[in-house]
Amino acid sequence: MFIVADNLRITLPMIQRAVDQQHPAPVRELVRSCVHAGAQAIDINSGPLSKRAEEKMTFLVRTVQSVCDLPLMLDTTNPTAMAAGLAACNGRAILNGVSLNEERLAKMLPLARQYDAEVIAYLLNTDGHVPNDAAGRMEAAVALFDALQKAGIPPNRIMIDPIVAPLAWQDGNRQNMHVLDVIRTLPELLGVNVRTIAGLSNLTSGAPDAEKRHRYQAAFLPMLAASGLDLLLMNVLDPGIMGLAAACGTLVEESIFSWV
Repeated sequence: MFIVADNLRITLPMIQRAVDQQHPAPVRELVRSCVHAGAQAIDINSGPLSKRAEEKMTFLVRTVQSVCDLPLMLDTTNPTAMAAGLAACNGRAILNGVSLNEERLAKMLPLARQYDAEVIAYLLNTDGHVPNDAAGRMEAAVALFDALQKAGIPPNRIMIDPIVAPLAWQDGNRQNMHVLDVIRTLPELLGVNVRTIAGLSNLTSGAPDAEKRHRYQAAFLPMLAASGLDLLLMNVLDPGIMGLAAACGTLVEESIFSWV
């Protein structure tokens, strides 16, 4: 599995202050820590950025790229911020993301084409809600995959996110079993080996402490790996989870194992 750090979030007070004040040091320090921990890409979660959107996203992209050359995933619902971030990127970025929401598709897909970006596609209903079961997610996958192809986004630029549900949801456990089914079934359903991505941190949203977050993420991660997940969006600063992700990656590789 390809590991994407989800640690750079504007909801963190130190990152919020750094962005507001255009002070790069805290952002650089966090990104260096993620790189040192083994991240293979960095998700820049800037949120909606309702004010000074272009300035803030440009600052984030340039600051991250000043200390690493890993692929960047730009995570914002603001099309203006997304455009500024894609323009500031050195090399191809990942647009995170689109769903069946028509307004979002209309605003984001032209940006993906213009900047030759890869696209994360969320399996949500048109109203933005998570489908109730695997069948609903697969229906969304077919419709969204078709919309992306019609917009000129080739399959090798698409990553599908079946939406890991928080355990705290009333049906969280059941939902996540459907997530595993979708990951296993998508290649056959779509007729291509489209990549899949999942946000491990979503699983433990609202967990009361780090020990519980670690325990349940550690249990679910091997399930995702065994289902064939391609990219994992996670907290790379948890060394135990990172070690587990590396071990899972080794076990699912089609290669001869060696202890060396």
